[in-house]
Amino acid sequence: MALRLPLLPDDPLAPFPDPILARRVPDGLLAMGGDLSPERLFNAYRHGIFPWFSAGQPLLWWCPDPRAVFRTDHVRLSSRFRRQLRQSQWTVRADTAFDRVIEACAATPRAGQGGTWITDDMLAAYCRLHRLGHAHSVEVFDGDILVGGIYGVAIGRMFFGESMFSGKTGGSKVALAALARQLHNWGWPLLDAQVENDHLLSLGAELWPRPVFLDAIATLVAQPGWTGPWTGHFGEMAASELATRSA
Repeated sequence: MALRLPLLPDDPLAPFPDPILARRVPDGLLAMGGDLSPERLFNAYRHGIFPWFSAGQPLLWWCPDPRAVFRTDHVRLSSRFRRQLRQSQWTVRADTAFDRVIEACAATPRAGQGGTWITDDMLAAYCRLHRLGHAHSVEVFDGDILVGGIYGVAIGRMFFGESMFSGKTGGSKVALAALARQLHNWGWPLLDAQVENDHLLSLGAELWPRPVFLDAIATLVAQPGWTGPWTGHFGEMAASELATRSA
């Protein structure tokens, strides 16, 4: 890829370029190079930057404008889907199957994509972040069968969503809605969804100007959170609870 982009230095703690310098086409492309070390990833997310590249490409870093963001009290499920959930026997947990969730996300075909951006290196990097207590998954089970999930990175009181999947229809919606409800209960107001698409917008994602998003997360990532598994904090939620609208 012949792009004149800033090349990140070897030091994983070195500052990223100012996001105002990101390209308009493709939207948000900011820099290249570096590595996927925990220090580099943590440094990136704290500043609203994330890696996104395909096999055969250099490591690319992005900060799009506008940014797709969920307010955690505003994930929208249709009335029809809520009626279905009333009869659901699915349960939702956190951090009990992180590797399976990210592997399922990597294997899920995406419209308009010939492959996955969750390369082996990306998968290993986020599993490492998970073991360090900074990356988390929310999993939806039908009995013992994993039917949906979402994973991302938590810093302070901000959750940066990375990807989600459905093994059965509606599985990713349940994972997203359950995550948002629990974040809202914890006092975490925002969930980053990175790049807009019609599906996210239908679920209530908003498009925020990049400066507004960056100002908001600067405050949230500096607030106290916690490091380590979310399993106990999250507990077990019945998917049927999502049939009622959160406050």
